[in-house]
Amino acid sequence: MGEEKAMAKDYSIALLLDFYGELLTEKQREFLEYYYDEDLSLAEIALNEGISRQGVRDAIKRAEKQLLEMEGSLGLARRFGDMKTGLEEIIAYAREVHEQNKRCGLSREINEAAAQISATAERLINV
Repeated sequence: MGEEKAMAKDYSIALLLDFYGELLTEKQREFLEYYYDEDLSLAEIALNEGISRQGVRDAIKRAEKQLLEMEGSLGLARRFGDMKTGLEEIIAYAREVHEQNKRCGLSREINEAAAQISATAERLINV
């Protein structure tokens, strides 16, 4: 697996952990947090937990599979990403409206509406 693909998978699992981590067992969640959030190696986790490296690897693989299955069924992370992308597009369109309004007539109402649209979309992105 290429480095870029591995980083994308790491980000994907970390994101899914944010969405579904509370649905995992405490140990599964801890192992994933150690591995993905704290960047501990399998050997380090095994040493800290008093189990084998293979045991840690198996637990992480099972937890990853569960996260992927939950996302496959519920799609919360995908929908979150889609909404964020849509809100970013709305902000870009609101800026275009504002710029077009400056060039063509400068309606105060249009500027205020564009600013409100942009502010609302930015607020929703940062929730």
